Amino acid sequence: MFFLLSKSVSFLLLPSNILIAIGLAGIVLMLTRRRRVGAWMAVASIILLAVAGWWPTGNLLTHALESRFPSWDASRGSPDGVIILGGGIHARLSREYGGPVLGANGDRIVAMAKLARAYPGARIVYTGGDPSLFGKQTPETAFVYQLLDSLGVERSRVLLEPRSRNTAENSAFTKELVKPTPGERWLLVTSAQHMPRAVGCFRKVGFPVEAYPVGWRTDRSADLGTPSTFGEALARVDSAAYEWIGLVFYWATGKTSELFPSP
Repeated sequence: MFFLLSKSVSFLLLPSNILIAIGLAGIVLMLTRRRRVGAWMAVASIILLAVAGWWPTGNLLTHALESRFPSWDASRGSPDGVIILGGGIHARLSREYGGPVLGANGDRIVAMAKLARAYPGARIVYTGGDPSLFGKQTPETAFVYQLLDSLGVERSRVLLEPRSRNTAENSAFTKELVKPTPGERWLLVTSAQHMPRAVGCFRKVGFPVEAYPVGWRTDRSADLGTPSTFGEALARVDSAAYEWIGLVFYWATGKTSELFPSP
């Protein structure tokens, strides 16, 4: 039930969907006796879409998430294990083309290969199943070993966790798989934007991790310049809003340790 709710709520509350719905509702009302209300709704929709697409709104929302956890400090010594959250492989396209296709979060795959070579004694876990609504497709992990072969990483180095469909399940199923012992140091690899919610989920299940963020989308100064394209800026607003909504929803349902986890 939590999985279905998380998918539906996040889709319905995305800013672009809400603003388009307001605009369409306004147009419909303009055809009735409530045309003034409809006109205000249509105008408000256009103005807010302009704010989302022509101002650095998405960068501000994203930067607040990405700057929460700093880059990992390698001087602290070798980790005992590394956890890579799924999302780096586009499972549907991989099934269609018969081989691994990297998605927008392919930085996680690069980090997996890099850390596997840098720390040959560390245990490596890739966690990610089928995130589709009904969960009846081939899981993302089915394509990981093919990638390892091409990257020169031995398959025996990486354990696969193929059941999880969201971040809450990533944390619970990974802990069940690796059974971490007190004193072990585990790195958590995921997108910088996603790191606060991910760390919160692992803390909630009693699995201490050290953040290893990758895939930044904003620079250290939040990149407050004018967005290059309207579509790209609106997509960034939606992506950041998805994480903020996720933080609130996960905290409200008891899936994270706190509302906005920090180091």
